[in-house]
Amino acid sequence: MQQDILINWSPQETRVAVVEQGAVQELHVERSLERGLVGNVYLGKVARVLPGMQSAFIDIGLERAAFLHVADVWQRQPEGEPPQLARSSQALVPIEKQVFEGQSLMVQVVKDPIGTKGARLSTQISIAGRHLVFLPQDDHIGVSQKIPSEQRDALRERLQNLVGQQGGGFILRTNAEDSSDSELGEDISYLRKTWARIKDASVRLSVKSLLHQDLTLLQRVLRDLVGEGTQTIRIDSKEQFELLSAFAKEFMPDAATRLQLYKGERPIFDLYAIDEEVAKALGRRVDLKSGGYLIIDQTEALTTVDVNTGGYVGARNFDDTIFKTNLEAAHAIARQLRLRNLGGIIIVDFIDMSREEHQNAVLEEFKKQLGRDRVKTMAGGFSQLGLLEMTRKRTRESLSHMLCEPCPSCEGKGIVKTTRTVVYDILREILREARQFNPREFRVVAAPAVIELLLDEESQHLAALSDFIAKPVSLQSEAAMGQEQYDIVLL
Repeated sequence: MQQDILINWSPQETRVAVVEQGAVQELHVERSLERGLVGNVYLGKVARVLPGMQSAFIDIGLERAAFLHVADVWQRQPEGEPPQLARSSQALVPIEKQVFEGQSLMVQVVKDPIGTKGARLSTQISIAGRHLVFLPQDDHIGVSQKIPSEQRDALRERLQNLVGQQGGGFILRTNAEDSSDSELGEDISYLRKTWARIKDASVRLSVKSLLHQDLTLLQRVLRDLVGEGTQTIRIDSKEQFELLSAFAKEFMPDAATRLQLYKGERPIFDLYAIDEEVAKALGRRVDLKSGGYLIIDQTEALTTVDVNTGGYVGARNFDDTIFKTNLEAAHAIARQLRLRNLGGIIIVDFIDMSREEHQNAVLEEFKKQLGRDRVKTMAGGFSQLGLLEMTRKRTRESLSHMLCEPCPSCEGKGIVKTTRTVVYDILREILREARQFNPREFRVVAAPAVIELLLDEESQHLAALSDFIAKPVSLQSEAAMGQEQYDIVLL
């Protein structure tokens, strides 16, 4: 299916929308302050070797020295075994025999610095592509364990033929399971060019220099999102357009011809009302054109999608109404999974269908729509309870986790106590405090709606409590407080 890619760039945030037939199908966001260092390659300098800890501190030009453990030092294995990081304690050569203070060392960040701890490093370099991971220091072909075992040998043989005698090790990623030879060939070419640039930089640049930075979202758009159906890639920043064009001409010439600088007066995301779609994608309810709607709830363990007919009564009988709503929902759910980037276990509760042919048609349509997803998905059939279970591979944070945080008022529950419930909590708390303390007066500080209820419908109960404890109770409205928040002040 033909698609357009729109890129909205600002110094603090990059947003990418994939649009098909005028509707947003995917949204990707990257914030400059949240970009980590994992994947970056540096020419470091060994600052200190600690034989007792079997580790070394490496200066890579950051605020704190980075940490290299002996288990993360690449070393060649005996003849017949693939080169690798030696994890077995018996196989480890002591770190003091491998590195020395003042030595220049090419290293890659495998864990970002946290708090007072520096970044964690490895001397085995790996460069990720769209379908492959390149291990330039190795010479073996690996296949992801998540690919079915019966397919691994054939994939390994295909990749070996494409790699030829040029050397270097490759790992076939999970999403390469259905990739063509041309796609794998393009990935191999890109990865070899990237490694050549890193080696060249390591000779030209001084120690503590950054040799390679993991791709930005803009560059990953060209690597991961552009396909045969991509018509245009429009970006609204002249500076980034020029940088992206240079990158595309060197690594992805086909994508370079589709790049366009957007010069329109309206913000680029206004062309397809993308900001409105983002707002909808952060809500629980998704309205369907027929009048039905979805309710999407995301939890730690799984995501649930509930389909409802709503006000849709357009078909001749109730069975047809349910069938048509479920068919429309199948399209909408598949799109929402992509747009919200929901991963893990997903349970879909379609409206119960009494006819088996309707169930089969909805299931077939849903799987067809899931087939458009660039992320790996697996869907089963309907369970005895009429639920459909599926999984979608987690590739990055979901849209809501990236853009939102738990509500401070409800603390992520999605609901808050009613004002009357809060009022009764306050009355019980005053009674509890009166049994322990003997103040001159109690003052209640709470949200305006709570104070209003205490002054109006619950004023009789408040007066009775004041008489019972023989202390005055005063009220203070605080607009900044949430509905469940309150303070009992002892005066």
